[in-house]
Amino acid sequence: MALALDRKEIVNVLETLVFPDGSRLTDGNRIRALTINGSDVSFVIEAPDATTAQSWSDIRAEAERKIKALSQVGKVSVVLTAHGPTAPSAASTSPPPNLKIGRHPTPQQGKTKPAGVTSILAIASGKGGVGKSTVSANLAVALARQGRRVGLLDADIYGPSQPRMMGVSKRPASPDGETIEPLHAHGVTMMSIGLMIPDGEAVVWRGPMLMGAMQQMLGQVAWGELDVLLIDMPPGTGDVQLTLCQKTELTGALVVSTPQDVALIDARRGISMFQKLGVPVLGLIENMSTFVCPHCGEESHIFGHGGVAAEAEKMGVPLLAQLPLALETRIAGDEGCPVAATDSALSAPYAQLADRLVKGGFA
Repeated sequence: MALALDRKEIVNVLETLVFPDGSRLTDGNRIRALTINGSDVSFVIEAPDATTAQSWSDIRAEAERKIKALSQVGKVSVVLTAHGPTAPSAASTSPPPNLKIGRHPTPQQGKTKPAGVTSILAIASGKGGVGKSTVSANLAVALARQGRRVGLLDADIYGPSQPRMMGVSKRPASPDGETIEPLHAHGVTMMSIGLMIPDGEAVVWRGPMLMGAMQQMLGQVAWGELDVLLIDMPPGTGDVQLTLCQKTELTGALVVSTPQDVALIDARRGISMFQKLGVPVLGLIENMSTFVCPHCGEESHIFGHGGVAAEAEKMGVPLLAQLPLALETRIAGDEGCPVAATDSALSAPYAQLADRLVKGGFA
């Protein structure tokens, strides 16, 4: 019987790769989301910015070649990504204006949509903890890998998690004190309130401040030309959801739920809100649908089975996806590289979900 691949062996090989400045590829957390699945190896090389990433293509290829050369290794997936936008030029001597986020909204007539954005999809859940943000991040990356121009707006004001999941942390620039330059990661243009406030600082705002912040995040961000903008909504049916539905031209909503009854009860409330506000519910997504033990291979339905499918049939809307509960997905999100950005088997359900939305004309 062949010995299992050893993570340390992989790291030792990567440590032999040296940049012209003498630093090693493994220095400074440049290697992220290192995953070993049987004989398959996948990891992310993270550059500080897009310009640097372009210059690292040779070392990425060399890393892939050296890992493939190991006798026990089968398939190798190496993704090169950038931690933030292209670094400013040396000629830029003055810091960008500091843009304040969070204010009372300005008067607005009717529903609006950012210029250049074709479709806007709200990804919602009735309650927290069902993996809505994980679904949003992975769906955004899966759509980008299919050649779509994708934006991701983290509208979860009180619990923004997209910066961590997408692996970005730099504060967005504002060249004129009004326009916000979004960040880019894994082929996705993204923006989050979490990028505009100090890490760990609580957002203590009442309704009007929330509405003003969302108005800024939609209207003042330079989204550019996008096929689809995904909005990672906060859980529940509060001020943010109400204002987005009333003031934004939403193409439709995707509702995420786990199969158990307590989650479905809250999901129904979210669906009812969209229906009352005239936003089409394009379909339901069952997250944490099943769990396959990585040690014995036994499949378990930890949160029940079939509840979301039954709800979708009752509503007459599609069940768009049944996504598994997997440790690799959680680790990838914590490492800032969504599993959909890799060639792992766990990326396939998100690719299929993205394909359904593209073929349906929604993305």
